Amino acid sequence: MRITVCCTDTKVGPWIEALQSLLPEARIEQWRPGAPQADHAVVWSPPQQFLDEQPRLKGIFNIGAGVDALLKLRLPPDPVVVRLDDAGMSVQMAEFVCHAVIRHFREFDAYAREGGTGNWGLRRPRLRSEFPVGVLGLGVLGQRVAQAVAGFEFPVLGWSRGGKEVPGVRCYAGEAELSAFLAATRVLVCLLPLTPETGNILNRESLSRLQSGGYLINVARGGHLVDEDLLALLDSGHLAGAALDVFRTEPLPADHPFWRHPKIVVTPHVSARTLRDESAAQIARKIRAMQAGQPIAGVVDRQRGY
Repeated sequence: MRITVCCTDTKVGPWIEALQSLLPEARIEQWRPGAPQADHAVVWSPPQQFLDEQPRLKGIFNIGAGVDALLKLRLPPDPVVVRLDDAGMSVQMAEFVCHAVIRHFREFDAYAREGGTGNWGLRRPRLRSEFPVGVLGLGVLGQRVAQAVAGFEFPVLGWSRGGKEVPGVRCYAGEAELSAFLAATRVLVCLLPLTPETGNILNRESLSRLQSGGYLINVARGGHLVDEDLLALLDSGHLAGAALDVFRTEPLPADHPFWRHPKIVVTPHVSARTLRDESAAQIARKIRAMQAGQPIAGVVDRQRGY
């Protein structure tokens, strides 16, 4: 069995070492132009040339949860495209979102600013019941985030395209219930996959439906958000702020207004990092299962985009 690793902007050596230790019977190599045909590929943002030269792959394993960039390429028709199920990402995402929700709810940013001026001032406590948190997207990450937020006794809502049942979460489904979901939400967390249907979903119309004083947390993809619409709603006062971890262009350009806006918190796409050892172990298990003709989780529906 031959496995090729093609990961842009990633140190490939440690991935090869980790996979080789788990699959000692396999020949695992870094892809280079003209390399022999492989049975499986482990990838992150591969060039089109790689896919063109490897038409006989059985499986393409993406080392991240999101496959939107991969699906934009011209893929061979036969390989199964496989995303990571979790591999330590959901707990990181839950940490990040809970921190962002609580930081906004408890007004810790305001305390930090005032503390820098020596101001010992107290703010009036706010009620959790007045800060319903809506999670847009109830996949593996979304469900973990929704339940983590519910643990802090916020009202939690969730929306998905096909309908989900999550304990402790009021669930909405489909286009028919999206408006009601947004209207019931004050803090909106975006965890949708980026597809042609969800691109630009965070726009003036949808964000205007949030309760007055709404807050946006985007940890999905920058392509979900219309930047200019968010800025307009922040400046009008309809939205109180935003925590943004993902952007249309990354790194975020130095002249982008998000850096300087007083109501926006910017982080550099760190809400859930790929953990190499956990991810390599998951990929190795799936490759073994595929080789044995067994079903695996995380197979991407190319038409749906996730």
